[in-house]
Amino acid sequence: MPQLAGKEVGPIGYGLMGLTWHAATWRSLPVPQEQAFEALHAAIKSGCNCWNGGESYGTPDNNSLTLLEKYFEKYPEDADKVVLNIKGGLNPTTNRWDGSIENTRRSLENSIAQLKGRKKIDMFEFARRDPNVPLEVTFGFIEQEYVKTGRIGGVALSEVRLDTIHEAMKYTKVLAVEVELSLFSTEVLENGVATACAEYGIPIIAYLPMSRGASTAARVEENSKVIDLTDEDMAEIDTILSSFKPAGDRFPASIPTDT
Repeated sequence: MPQLAGKEVGPIGYGLMGLTWHAATWRSLPVPQEQAFEALHAAIKSGCNCWNGGESYGTPDNNSLTLLEKYFEKYPEDADKVVLNIKGGLNPTTNRWDGSIENTRRSLENSIAQLKGRKKIDMFEFARRDPNVPLEVTFGFIEQEYVKTGRIGGVALSEVRLDTIHEAMKYTKVLAVEVELSLFSTEVLENGVATACAEYGIPIIAYLPMSRGASTAARVEENSKVIDLTDEDMAEIDTILSSFKPAGDRFPASIPTDT
């Protein structure tokens, strides 16, 4: 089995965005708590024990962290089974990614506090790089104040380009890189990101592999099945996909994917 943050994980992870941030999905209301609990429980049962959430996935009172705090209160035995990756870094006042020490501390302290000690954050990642703050400042602070002190497990990167990976490795051990990767989005296989990850032995967390996540137990079980494909299968799929042109673009298009 692959490993993340020193723990074994299944080859398929589980994204938490759709459970609390209904504005990012097709639903008009958040997923009911008990339905969310059933989906989370099904994810563990199906071997999808790498969970990917965010401080800003929802409202201050209903987001990935508040949901998980309630889930692990009810199912404390599941906490050690999960590798938890949490995105943060969005300044709630400016609504911009803010890598300053002040906002980095705010984001981490808020994320840790919302879990109420029920689960340790295994990986913390800035959802986007702040171009106005050197990586040495942001990641140097996280490494010294949170990783080395054991308050979080480590650091992951999100939506980064090649040079950001190389630079970040100078200041902290990067445990994972989260990027969009699917049959329709293969840019990281061509722009050097996947090559850099292989060079450093960094696992890639592929988000949006099926365009949308799964918010019910039945869909989690259905989508968590591992299917082995031969080289011939992949070649046939590539041929079929190359004959189609995507009708739309990433939404929202204004959010960068190569920070």
